[in-house]
Amino acid sequence: MYVDIQSLGEFSDLASQGADRAADALGQLAGANVYVDVTDVTLMAAGDLHESFAGREFVGVEIGLQGGISGQTVLAFELDAAESLVERLMPGGGDGEFVRSGVTEAGNIMTSGFIDGWADHLGVGIDMTPPAYVRASGTDILPDGVFDDDRQGVFMFESQVSSMDEDLEFAIYMLPEYAGFTDMLGHDGPVGEAGDAVPVNKLPTFNRMTEQGAASAADNITMMTGTETDVDVSRLRFVPVQDVPAELGTETVAGTVFELHGDPSGYLAILFDEASAEEVAGGMIPTETEPGIGDMEKGALRELGNIMTSGFIDGWANVLGTSIEHTPPQFVHDMGSAVMSPLVSRLGQTQDHAFIIDSTVRTPDGNVRCDIYALPDQRELAAALDRIEPAATDGGLPR
Repeated sequence: MYVDIQSLGEFSDLASQGADRAADALGQLAGANVYVDVTDVTLMAAGDLHESFAGREFVGVEIGLQGGISGQTVLAFELDAAESLVERLMPGGGDGEFVRSGVTEAGNIMTSGFIDGWADHLGVGIDMTPPAYVRASGTDILPDGVFDDDRQGVFMFESQVSSMDEDLEFAIYMLPEYAGFTDMLGHDGPVGEAGDAVPVNKLPTFNRMTEQGAASAADNITMMTGTETDVDVSRLRFVPVQDVPAELGTETVAGTVFELHGDPSGYLAILFDEASAEEVAGGMIPTETEPGIGDMEKGALRELGNIMTSGFIDGWANVLGTSIEHTPPQFVHDMGSAVMSPLVSRLGQTQDHAFIIDSTVRTPDGNVRCDIYALPDQRELAAALDRIEPAATDGGLPR
C-alpha cells in the first residue's frame, strides 16, 4: 500500500481550512481576533506522543467520527485558555459547571465546522457523536484506543490556533483510524518515476530510523561535552512548505545547517536555544571565555554539528542502502523561522509540502535542549523507502 503525497497534501490543506472555520467560530463566539498558526500531519510512535503531551493539563471536548472517516477529534484548551474563553462567553460565570458547559458548547460548534469541510470535500457523510467534556493531563486528553497499535504509529492532524487579544489558544487533534485512513489515501501501484507515493508500511520504520539517528547525535553530545543527554521526542510530520518556518517560531537559536547530497538529498539543521548553545560549547572549550557566543563557541558548535550530522545520516544511509554526504557546517544564529526560511525557499521550488523529521535531545535536568530538523526531498525519500527490503521493516529498530 502506498500513500499518495498529493492526497496527503490535500488532507493537510483540508485540516488547515477546517481549523480556519473553527477559529472563525471561536472569534464570533468570544468577540476575539483568532487565527491559525500552523497545521501539520504527524506520524508518531505512541511513546513519543506521550512525551510531547507530558506535563500539560487540558480541558476540551472529544467527538467520535463514523461514516466517511472513522476516528476521533479532540479540541483541547490548556487550562488558562479555557478559563479565558468561559470569561468571554459568560462574564463572572465562575468555574466548575460553567467551564464545562461553556467549553462543551464552544467545542461542539468549532468541531462541527472543522468536520463539515471534510465531508463536503470528500462527498461523504461523517456522523459525529455528542461532544464529551474532558479534563485531563498529558495524553489522557486523547481518546482511548489511540495507542492500540504502537508498532504502526499514530496519524494525527494538529492545528494550533492563537489569539491576538488574549490567551485563547487551542489545538485541534484529529486522529483517524489508521487502517481506514491509509486505505483512503493509498493505492496499490509502486512509486512512479515522479516519486509521488510513499510506501505506508515503511513510514513507521523511517520514524524509528530517525530515532536511531537522534540517539547517535545525543551520544555524540555526551562524548564531546561530558553532558548526559537523551532523545526526548522524535516524529515525522507533513506540512505545507510555506508553514515550515512557523514551526520554529521566533525564539533565537544557534547551531549549524547542512545540505545533504545523495539519496535522499535535502537539508539538516541542528539547533540549540542560546543558553544551551553556550553551555554545550563551554563544555568543549578548555579555557574560560567571555559570556555569549563568540568565535570559539561558533567553532565548537560547528565541530559538534559536523560530528552529530555524520552519525545522524549514517543511520539513514545504512537502513536505506544508499550513500548520503553533507556539506561543511554553516553556522547560524538567528530566529528559528529566519534560519529555516532560505532552506524551504529552495525546497519549495520543487515541492508544495515537506516531510519534516524532527527530534529533540535534552539533558535530564532540561538545561540543555537541541532540536534536529531534517527536510528530505519528498520524491527521493519516497523512492528510497520503496527500496527498503522487507527485513528492514520488521520492527527490529530500537524504540
